[in-house]
Amino acid sequence: MTLQEKHQTETEPNRRPLIVAGVILGLGQGGFFDGIVFHQLLQWHHLFSSVETDMTLAGLEVNTLGDGLFHLLNWGLTLLGIFLLWQACRQENRSLSTRTFLGSLILGAGLFNLIEGIINHHLLAIHHVKAGSSQLAFDLGFLGAGLLLAVVGWLLVKSEPAQISS
Repeated sequence: MTLQEKHQTETEPNRRPLIVAGVILGLGQGGFFDGIVFHQLLQWHHLFSSVETDMTLAGLEVNTLGDGLFHLLNWGLTLLGIFLLWQACRQENRSLSTRTFLGSLILGAGLFNLIEGIINHHLLAIHHVKAGSSQLAFDLGFLGAGLLLAVVGWLLVKSEPAQISS
């Protein structure tokens, strides 16, 4: 490594902590969006709606517990993301870019859809986005939206030139 390359490496801002914080926050917020919109507002499904019906009181209790645990996980991810963001902002050689942070949030939300969709909708089949005759279309649309968000977020992160922020 030449002296110039060494100097450039030492002065390059570290974007990784901001990206990690944004992705973790995006995962938590993607989960909250899913839980609030699909579970509560639209009432299309609960966490265990393919395992236990929500049409009986006992089934609704199981599904409500599952939704609560799901929201607790999202809350934990959000708190972790806030802590990581705080740590990223305190570093000396840091990059605090709106584009990088926004891209990381979008990437995290997209990863949430992909991970949750693959695991819960397809592998475990504990619920589907919207049960019924178009169930597969809704599940695949959820995965497609996740992939689109992840790609858009990744492109935003990659398009930002690294700059040191004081």
